[in-house]
Amino acid sequence: MQLHYQTLGQGQPLVFVHGLFGSADNWGTIARHFSQYYQVISVDLRNHGRSPHGDTQTYAEMANDLLETLDALHLDKVHLLGHSLGGKVAMQFATQTPERLQSLIVVDMALRAYDDAHTHLMDAMLAVNVSHMTSRNEVDQALKTAIPELMVRQFLLTNLVKAEGRLQWRINLPALQTNYHHFQSAMAVHYAGPCLFMRGERSDYVQESDMTEIRQSFPQVTFASLPTDHWVHAEQPQLFIQTLESFLAGTV
Repeated sequence: MQLHYQTLGQGQPLVFVHGLFGSADNWGTIARHFSQYYQVISVDLRNHGRSPHGDTQTYAEMANDLLETLDALHLDKVHLLGHSLGGKVAMQFATQTPERLQSLIVVDMALRAYDDAHTHLMDAMLAVNVSHMTSRNEVDQALKTAIPELMVRQFLLTNLVKAEGRLQWRINLPALQTNYHHFQSAMAVHYAGPCLFMRGERSDYVQESDMTEIRQSFPQVTFASLPTDHWVHAEQPQLFIQTLESFLAGTV
């Protein structure tokens, strides 16, 4: 399927892919900065943002969605960056179609299988009948017991929209829940081109033990650790920008 996207600037294409429950909007500040030098394309994955919904959602399907979107935009070779779930999509794309990449950037994601950290969030969101509520604050209060972390709720609530006068979740929660086991799974991937893995020092998504496997799959890999948790680009945007700029300058 062809994905919804936002595009800014001109030059070499630089594609951003968000994580689970995210959207192209997550890259606002970063995308605006890099649009001074690149054509920045921020996509919504299937079942997210303004992209179409589908019952299935494997990594191969998401990589194919991205390929179809790049074809529609007549983009041959791109720099591809993905965070979290988007990082695995980017790795899958690099494995399936390496000839379409100038470089690969993966933000705080490894190749291994991950434990379930999100089903309880989807359960909580599905349990709230948002169509009967009148405000974002009312939904926030309804989620508070099941999801006590304010920052997590605020992020999830970016998916709350009003359609025909009623609140609804923009993401396709039933499909995300059904396909979540795919998102958790380990990957067999390989890309021989220039590659940057950025990780958060306080995050447990990329551990020291993951790096050996990453090096085997990505022989030209460079690692960068930033003083953040999982949301590297949101927590340290200037340091993120500097790190990415330095890497991209070396791929020209």
